[in-house]
Amino acid sequence: MTYEQKITSELEFWKFKILQKPSFLSQATDNIQKKINTYIPDSVHQAITTAIKQMVKTVLFGSAYTTAKAITDLTLMHREALVKDKIENYKKTGAAEGGITGAGGFLMSLADFPLLLGIKMKMLFGIAALYGYDVKDYRERLFILHIFQLAFSSKNESQKIFHKIENWDDQAHRLPNSIDEFDWLTFQQQYRDYIDLAKLAQLLPFIGAAVGAIANYKLIDKLGKTAMMAYRMRYVNIQTIGEQTATSIVSKN
Repeated sequence: MTYEQKITSELEFWKFKILQKPSFLSQATDNIQKKINTYIPDSVHQAITTAIKQMVKTVLFGSAYTTAKAITDLTLMHREALVKDKIENYKKTGAAEGGITGAGGFLMSLADFPLLLGIKMKMLFGIAALYGYDVKDYRERLFILHIFQLAFSSKNESQKIFHKIENWDDQAHRLPNSIDEFDWLTFQQQYRDYIDLAKLAQLLPFIGAAVGAIANYKLIDKLGKTAMMAYRMRYVNIQTIGEQTATSIVSKN
């Protein structure tokens, strides 16, 4: 079995998991997360919303994360070896940061939320570059934000996001030519409704310290794996289109 065949098989299983109906456990988990959400003070929700809004604006309009250069002339296997190594490094960084802030009490845990967003974002931009995508193109930054949503949304919402990115390279040309034309505010509000509800448990008294390191480690791991699958899907789609084009040319000749 070639490496391409291996990742295609893994990709099909991932798609199946994404698109299958929510299990009882998944629904119960969503309900628990929503219940936890009700225990968080409104002032905290507002602070988190502000952090997310600023992060989205930075990603779409800023240059803080666009220094990663697209890597060329590597095999897919080599690219993914580097991606996996990057994910492992960020998991350790996130766990260390979460453990420190989680042990520091409520205010420190609150500060962890934007810090974790930054860690995740840097990882995703690095992963995009390793797969050969130019993150200076705002369409690639939008793709990264969709990966965020896909990783941390409810089951029903993640399926909607999946269908948005399933054929991204075919649809990206329909996006606005200028980033200024994109309705980032609506996107931010949708993102806030679904992302990282589980992480809010770190803000609760008594359990924050225990949640910090483990939660960050698992959340970054999940995001990294989701990103790999999303970029694998683009890779396979491009390969398929190339094969179909070649077959069409041969048929005409």
